[in-house]
Amino acid sequence: MVYLDPMFPHKQKSALVKKEMRVFQSLVGPDLDADGLLAPARQLATKRVVVKRPDYAPPLADVATPNAVVTKGHRFDIYAGTPE
Repeated sequence: MVYLDPMFPHKQKSALVKKEMRVFQSLVGPDLDADGLLAPARQLATKRVVVKRPDYAPPLADVATPNAVVTKGHRFDIYAGTPE
């Protein structure tokens, strides 16, 4: 199993995150390469890929999946990997 936890996309209306995380986000900027992680992860995984996303965000790389676990504020999208 491969677990991806890319940096969450910016939300327009939200409370400020903790000061340490704001500094980190300003240093690294937005996670522009997150969409490019899904295909290699699916090739590497023999069973599944789990992607942690905020509940408001679209699926990673715009690849929808019927398998998702939804919690308060988060969604875990589950994709099939490549069997050996």
